[in-house]
Amino acid sequence: MVHVLLIEDDAAIRTALSRALTERGHAVSSSPTAMGGLHQVMGSRPDVVVLDLGLPDVDGCELLRMLRAVSATPVVVASARDAESEIVKALNAGADDYVIKPFGAEQLEARIRAVLRRGGAPAEEYQGIEVGGLRVDVGAREATLDGVPLELSPREFDLLHYLAARRAAGVAAPRVATG
Repeated sequence: MVHVLLIEDDAAIRTALSRALTERGHAVSSSPTAMGGLHQVMGSRPDVVVLDLGLPDVDGCELLRMLRAVSATPVVVASARDAESEIVKALNAGADDYVIKPFGAEQLEARIRAVLRRGGAPAEEYQGIEVGGLRVDVGAREATLDGVPLELSPREFDLLHYLAARRAAGVAAPRVATG
């Protein structure tokens, strides 16, 4: 399950896209503002961001620059701005893809899959990693041990995912210097 963060100020569009992406098996969170979206990117580390450029607090291209300063998360811009100069500006600011409104949910889904493929994220990572009784579901950001859910902070989850992925791949955990 892929975690999609939708940054869109129009409540009707946000609701429709959230519903369509959820029906396609994604975990969806959303924000109506740029700064709320930036906070979510840093806190919940989504797999992909779908970003509207016309936001009430900060222009989407400026948000792209901020996102790129702190994250490599793929970004698909979904905007009504259809001028070539606007598309080029967004791509130069850090967008991985651009879709012009109106668009269908199927097209957005295909673009999400494409940016995730280009990002090199292994498919099995989105299905989960298993090491012994530990199961880490990256898309849902959930971990269980022998079927019991683990209560983890975002940082703890990221560390557990890192260690489980290395162990599953047969890579030894890094040594920590003491003393």
